[in-house]
Amino acid sequence: MRGKTVIITGANSGLGRAAAAELLRMRARVIMGCRDRARAERAAREIRAELGERAEGEGGGELVVRELDLASLRSVRAFCHRVLQEEPRLDVLINNAGIFQCPYMKTEDGFEMQFGVNHLGHFLLTNLLLGLLKNSAPSRIVVVSSKLYKYGEINFEDLNSEISYNKSFCYSRSKLANILFARELARRLEGTGVTVNSLHPGIVRTNLGRYVNIPLLAKPLFNLVSWAFFKTPLEGAQTSIYLASSPDVEGVSGKYFGDCKEEELLPKAMDDLVARKLWDISEVMVGLLK
Repeated sequence: MRGKTVIITGANSGLGRAAAAELLRMRARVIMGCRDRARAERAAREIRAELGERAEGEGGGELVVRELDLASLRSVRAFCHRVLQEEPRLDVLINNAGIFQCPYMKTEDGFEMQFGVNHLGHFLLTNLLLGLLKNSAPSRIVVVSSKLYKYGEINFEDLNSEISYNKSFCYSRSKLANILFARELARRLEGTGVTVNSLHPGIVRTNLGRYVNIPLLAKPLFNLVSWAFFKTPLEGAQTSIYLASSPDVEGVSGKYFGDCKEEELLPKAMDDLVARKLWDISEVMVGLLK
C-alpha cells in the first residue's frame, strides 16, 4: 500500500483501529476520521508504539488524525473540505464507523441516530469525496455492513423512526441501507475505475455493543462466550483489509463479502428499485439535492 492514501471512519477503536494498524504496517498513509479527537490521538500513539519505528518514517506509512462526526453533516462537510484541500489523492475509503442499538436519539440534523450515522453520514461523506476517488483511480470504496441486515426493512414512510422505534430493527435497517447504497453506487461508478463493495465482519469483540444491557449476573458468562466464540477486532477487520488492499479484488465491484469471500445476499438487499429510491431520498435528506 506504499504511496496510497486510505481514509477509515471510526478508526480509534475496534475494527477501524485494527484496519488502520494493518494498513499502516503495509505502508499506507492512513487518515483516521474520528469523532473524539483525543481518543483518536491516543489510539494513533498506541498503534505507532505497537509497530515501532517501522510504522512511519522513510519509505513507511503515515498515520493522520482528523476530526469527523458522522452525526453532524456540518462536520462531514468540514472534514471533506479539508481532505480535498490537503490530499492530492485518495485510493481507499473505508466506511467503517457505526453506532449499534442505541436508545432513541437524534443527530445534529434531526435524523434518527443509527440511520443518520451508519447510512446518511457515510452517504454524504462518500459523495463529497467521489471526485478525488475518481481522479485517483483505480480506487476502492469499502462499506462495512452486518449480517443483521437480514432483519431490516426500508420503510420509506418512517425512515426517521418518528412513528415507531425499535433499536434492533433500526440498526438492521441502517445496515441494509449500507448494502443498497454500495450496490447503487457501484452501478453509478461503472467504467470509472472506482470499485465499491460491502462486507460483514462477523461477530466481533468491540465496544459497538455499549448500549446493549447485559444483566450483571450474566456478564461473566457473556465475557467467557465472547472470548471463546467472537472474533478479535483484527480477525473481524480482515475482510475490510482484504477489500482495501488485495489484488484479488482489483476491478471487482457491487459485491458482498464475508471472511474474505463473496457471499450471497437476500433478495431485499438486491432490490435495485428500492436502492435507487433510497439514493434519491438520501440525496435530499443530506442536502445534496434541494
